Amino acid sequence: MDATRFIRELSAFRSSVVAAPILLLSLCCTPTPAADAPRPNLLFIFIDDMGYGDLSCTGNRDVKTPHIDRLASQGVRFTQFYVASPICSPSRVGITTGQYPARQLIHSFLAGSKRNRARGMRNWLDPKAPCIARAFQKAGYATGHFGKWHMGGGRDVGDAPLPREYGFDESLVSFEGLGDRLLPPGNLGDQSAKLGRGRIRRVPKHRQTQIYVDRTIDFIKRRGKKPFYVHLWLNDVHDPHIPDPKSLATFGRFAKTPALQKLYAVLVEMDRHIGRLLRFLDDERLAESTLVVLTSDNGPTAWPRYYRQGIDPPGSTGGFRGRKWSLYEGGIRMPLIVRWKGKIPAGRVNETSVIAAVDFFPTFCKLADVTAPKAAFDGEDMSAAFLGGTPKRTKPIFWEYGRDATYLRPGKKSDQSPNCAIREGNWKLLANSDGSRVELYDLATDPRESRNLAVTRPAVAKRLKAKLLRWRKSLPVLRTQ
Repeated sequence: MDATRFIRELSAFRSSVVAAPILLLSLCCTPTPAADAPRPNLLFIFIDDMGYGDLSCTGNRDVKTPHIDRLASQGVRFTQFYVASPICSPSRVGITTGQYPARQLIHSFLAGSKRNRARGMRNWLDPKAPCIARAFQKAGYATGHFGKWHMGGGRDVGDAPLPREYGFDESLVSFEGLGDRLLPPGNLGDQSAKLGRGRIRRVPKHRQTQIYVDRTIDFIKRRGKKPFYVHLWLNDVHDPHIPDPKSLATFGRFAKTPALQKLYAVLVEMDRHIGRLLRFLDDERLAESTLVVLTSDNGPTAWPRYYRQGIDPPGSTGGFRGRKWSLYEGGIRMPLIVRWKGKIPAGRVNETSVIAAVDFFPTFCKLADVTAPKAAFDGEDMSAAFLGGTPKRTKPIFWEYGRDATYLRPGKKSDQSPNCAIREGNWKLLANSDGSRVELYDLATDPRESRNLAVTRPAVAKRLKAKLLRWRKSLPVLRTQ
């Protein structure tokens, strides 16, 4: 053996001798895999029709929402979060499935069967679709849904699946769902009561948030040793705003604008009950083991009747253009707050990461080490952003709403958007599905969408328009008998 080879092999031998105990030590000291650690609980608070600027932590200077503000101070608040639709049912479907709601043939609010069919929609979300609660239930979680459902059932639709068929152990919903439910006075409550299929309580609207919060607390107390996955999907602050008379009197300084006075009374009372729930988590020492997520399903109310009366609709978009039923920012950009004490940095505002509601399914599964079903998710894992990072998304976001004149539109004409949209990077393009009315905005410099750049940036407009219309054509169509 020559000297060079001898020295080389001797060196390798020495390295292996030194490395062996180091390797053994490292194996012994490797942290326990995440799968062996206790899985976090997850509490998802979904507010109805709350605008981006309605919270005091997002700009409301008229009233305070101290309990939600406190939640934000203890976690991360995102300023570039988007829901899947500017209207209730598809917004909920996007969260439930991790897919764009039109893929499930739900692209507006679910109404009576005749109106659903006329708009090319199913009467309910197919329970065979990917369902986030089912994934957590299979992973051993106790699962509950308390509050608004609106993914099937109500009006003349009495044969829709119950929430348990989507993975919920227990549920208490409203008139836009079946099973155990709280029903308000009036026609929609009467229609729902006739459908049966569950224990029914007739409850004034101003008492419902309190009951849903009480039921959430009770469910968490009774879950045993299981981690919990819970939806608290409130009917507030959807209009009509019907506050408790005592709460209304508290905001007498807004009496000259009654619509605003009623909204503020409902908003602050809702914040108080959310505060009760958060205090319960603290008292039970669950804050360190619970991921709390809070957002809204779409922008604030925009009924034409407000404008006909010569008043602005109540609720704030924080200066963004558009409201509910619009694909402009005010209809789809919502505040997002996430808190998990000890895991998520406190008091941080993330103005960089662009997050979509369809991201929740893969993100929640990642954070909880839950196996997601094999599905073509439109969302992506954004858990790094939840944990304090600023990752950039790898996929554009798409929207589709308002296929024809029968779809609800904002009462203000300038808030009525084209019916399709895409956001890629800082660019946002809107267009009708026939290719007309192309609008291009640079959200980095023009978040209020006031300067249409489609003519001055034709290459960008052409590229994004082609991508948007190709996506629109890929959506399924309801096939009738």
